[in-house]
Amino acid sequence: MIFFLCFAVKMNFRNCMFLLACTAAVISFALPEQDIYVVHMDKTKVRSLGSNLGISKRWYEDVISSVTEFSADGEDEQEEKPPQLLYVYEKAIAGFSAKLSKKQLESLKRVDGFLTAVPDEMLNLHTTHSPQFLGLKSGRGLWSGPNLTSDVIVGVVDTGIWPEHVSFRDSGMPPVPSRWKGKCEAGTKFAPSNCNKKIIGARIFSKGYEAAAEKINEKEDYRSSRDSQGHGTHTASTAAGNLVDGANLFGLAKGLAGGMSFGSRIAVYKACFMLGCSSSDVLAAIDQAVIDGVDVLSLSLGGLPKPFYVDNIAIAAFGAVQHGVFVSCSAGNSGPLNSSVGNAAPWIMTVAASSLDRSFPTIVKLGDGHVFKGASLYTGNPTKQLPLVYGRTAGGEGAQFCTNGTLSSRLVKGKIVVCDKGINGRAEKGEQVKIAGGAGMIMVNRVEEGEQLYADAHVLPATSLGASAGFAIKNYINLTKTATASIKFEGTVYGNRAPIVAAFSSRGPSIAGPDIIKPDVTAPGVDILAAWPPNIGPSMIKSDKRSVQFNILSGTSMSCPHVSGLAALLKSVHRDWSPAAIKSALMTTAYTLDKERTPIADAASATSISASPFTFGSGHVDPERASDPGLIYDISTEDYLHYICSLNYNSSQIALLLRENYTCPASHSFQSPGDLNYPSFAVLFDSKSQHLVQTFKRTVTNVGTPWSTYIVKVEAPYGVSVTVKPKILKFQKKDQKLRYKVKIVAAGKRSPGDSTFGSLIWISRTHIVKSPIAVTWQ
Repeated sequence: MIFFLCFAVKMNFRNCMFLLACTAAVISFALPEQDIYVVHMDKTKVRSLGSNLGISKRWYEDVISSVTEFSADGEDEQEEKPPQLLYVYEKAIAGFSAKLSKKQLESLKRVDGFLTAVPDEMLNLHTTHSPQFLGLKSGRGLWSGPNLTSDVIVGVVDTGIWPEHVSFRDSGMPPVPSRWKGKCEAGTKFAPSNCNKKIIGARIFSKGYEAAAEKINEKEDYRSSRDSQGHGTHTASTAAGNLVDGANLFGLAKGLAGGMSFGSRIAVYKACFMLGCSSSDVLAAIDQAVIDGVDVLSLSLGGLPKPFYVDNIAIAAFGAVQHGVFVSCSAGNSGPLNSSVGNAAPWIMTVAASSLDRSFPTIVKLGDGHVFKGASLYTGNPTKQLPLVYGRTAGGEGAQFCTNGTLSSRLVKGKIVVCDKGINGRAEKGEQVKIAGGAGMIMVNRVEEGEQLYADAHVLPATSLGASAGFAIKNYINLTKTATASIKFEGTVYGNRAPIVAAFSSRGPSIAGPDIIKPDVTAPGVDILAAWPPNIGPSMIKSDKRSVQFNILSGTSMSCPHVSGLAALLKSVHRDWSPAAIKSALMTTAYTLDKERTPIADAASATSISASPFTFGSGHVDPERASDPGLIYDISTEDYLHYICSLNYNSSQIALLLRENYTCPASHSFQSPGDLNYPSFAVLFDSKSQHLVQTFKRTVTNVGTPWSTYIVKVEAPYGVSVTVKPKILKFQKKDQKLRYKVKIVAAGKRSPGDSTFGSLIWISRTHIVKSPIAVTWQ
């Protein structure tokens, strides 16, 4: 059992246990005698039992009770603990999860229909102004009355929900859709009556977590769908919360808050707790959500990138998409590290994070006159010009990170302390400074964390600064005997350059599937205001007793529900669109120029270099344009099967993904994975090969004007030629499909790891349909 850390940008010690600069760490939770496994079975074997879940569950119970409980060689007759069945999976995957010893697992492998057993893992959790920033306006376009149908259901797999929040009231909503099969489960401080016509389902999945990590401490968490961490409440309201006028945090970001699809219903699936999210619980939540009848699934969580056939979320998401459910996942918060993107299966919408044009700036002025701009959610008075200390001048070993017990009261009392980002939570650093008697804190990024600014609701005057400012301040302290600084807080400021991709947002190219550009798109994920439980302080540290209705967070956890809500909006307008069609519409209409008409920048760079498709995918989502994309790239289940067959997986690995034994046709239609009808082009060249030519096939469907003509425009990547045939597509009716081919030739060999980017654009009188091209030498 493993626990991956730091997919949530704004996590604290209580939630993460410890934070290590947002790099993945692994903690073993394995019991001495048994581990938890997700057991994948051949769905054709299970299907032969009938569609009744009770029958299949009894069959699985018989299966695990039949496994050998004694030593296989007969030399050790010591009895083991009996295997324990945790969940039976019916829709998204076929199989079950159970606690098994290694001997029991070996016996299970002999059962007819067994495919494989994947060890459970602990995954980690990875808005007022954002609707306006996205171009959504009340009474117009996607937010007009006819488009705000309330029968679209968004399932949120997260930490639960605070049902009494004003964002989840059901005033004026019609009855719950009759097709809905979900329910509201009673539990600790959560009754079925807590659901309404907005929150129409609430379930908890904790068996895997409690078997692997710890029993739920009901003094700190709830054995129910009630949210004890705030993350789930925040993401649910971002996707589909009501419109709330005057929403703010301490007067900051005041305005009209609302979910992207505020007319949609919310179904809550709590599968995440203090130490993370057990994948067996997440799988059970996805499986149940599909059975219940959700239209969209939003998962702001994930683990380390891995091959799709051992990625439980990828496997379950494939099953969900086969049932017509759109699945949106966070890309992860491991940026700016290359190839850190997670949740990268092509049937998943993978979402990066970028900024709004709203900020919460601070001014840090040094005693030598140098001035730096930072960010903070602190709203008190500015500090005076105070002594400035860092590292050894602030305490003992570890004082540079301001961790528990490292600061000396004698050295920091009445002074401003500089703290490096990392190890513990950002707000916790301020708490440690306050405990030691410090008067303020300046948190600075390390070089690898770039210039991303983090606005936090600190418990004392504090701000964050980028790496370049941090370097200058430390140099100033080292060269000055009486270093001083002051911090001024400027409140809420609009009109900043935006969007800018967040430095923490995970990057491509994907390790699991380099033949697909990931992430797919970027969306608002920096300083997002959304609903918050009143019993959790905005800094998320125990000592913070402030009660707020809304909180401001950053992370791909925040960008993911934006896209989930937008998918629900598109579903309400285009009920017959497949998940792939919705995804295509959001991708091909995304923009790559910011509000100043310059290329979208990357916050990881001090020089504001342009972001690339490996940073933001197709670009920043534009929902109004996505509602009328002109052309779409649709993908069927058969297309995905051909894609999987082209990945050179063996038969056992393919069976894991498809949940049944499957033989790839000898002449399946895909020459390579790049032939998947994806709305982008990832080109892989062997840096040692002389053959630098690749050909792609695509099919587009006309969903715009019946009689329309599209002409291709190519922005070729540097050093590469791109040929498209035909160059003109003429449609004579709606839903007509036309094909084209793309030939990409590199002028010469390049070094391994080199990449160059361009785009392919189909243009008509009324539509622009754009796809990125990423060429990489391996």
